[in-house]
Amino acid sequence: MSSDDIPKLRMAPAETAEELAHRVARERRATNLQRETNLGQSLAPFRVGSVSYLNAVPLTRGLEAEVVFATPSKLAELLQRDELDAALVSVTEVLFKDRYDVLDGIAIASLGEVKSVLLAHREPLSQAREVFCDTASLTSIQLLRVLLAERGITADFKPLPSYDFPALPDYALLIGDPALDLLQAPGQHEIWDLGAAWYEMTKLPFVYAVWALRRGLDTSALRRQLREARDFGLDTLDFIIRGRTEYDYDFRNDYLSWHIHYHLGADEKRGLAKFIELLRKHGSGPIFEPKFIV
Repeated sequence: MSSDDIPKLRMAPAETAEELAHRVARERRATNLQRETNLGQSLAPFRVGSVSYLNAVPLTRGLEAEVVFATPSKLAELLQRDELDAALVSVTEVLFKDRYDVLDGIAIASLGEVKSVLLAHREPLSQAREVFCDTASLTSIQLLRVLLAERGITADFKPLPSYDFPALPDYALLIGDPALDLLQAPGQHEIWDLGAAWYEMTKLPFVYAVWALRRGLDTSALRRQLREARDFGLDTLDFIIRGRTEYDYDFRNDYLSWHIHYHLGADEKRGLAKFIELLRKHGSGPIFEPKFIV
């Protein structure tokens, strides 16, 4: 065979920067679609619940169709009645009841200002004698009780009758999206951010919610899926921030990228231990040490 008969190798034309960016974006979309497909229908036979607040969206990425969404207080009821096998629940639920394991490594937490857990007050904090609390709340009520007690303030806690902002009482505890809504609305209340107040007092993160798993079940497969959903959510956080419609882009980006974080590490566990210490100090009843499971 002569050299003229040997096929010539042709170099593929070099990609432009724009073409490369488009190809990478296509490959990323394909990968994310496959991850979402893999997560779909992956929780069965487990029954799983979560809050519907904006701050929990990254932890249930790809699992939305399989999750029961409810308020923190309702999720606690469903867990107590064994109608759920796992739930992203207020951390006090696992501290007050010794019947759950805690999925290690994942939480909803803040290091400083949290935005979505706040006391709206018209009068000075020192004069608080009656606080009306969001009925969805569990952990935030206990956090507020501790923060006030450390300032020598004792108040009665009563249910907040409605989210009618113009008619809010002088002292009102709000959590989740209603708290964010209040920040966006004009009003006469001052805002005491409980995440900021906790950090100023302790210099530690505060853990608001964790994955609580019914003890006694083999949840190894479920734990893998919950971790994958968290990883997927954080890997695509920019997509989540762009795609949501609550508030404006800058607010969503600031809130989900800076004010909330989703890891449960050594610092968060120190913050949790401090919260347990203060709950016991101020007489919140029997408190159980959380049992973490990998």
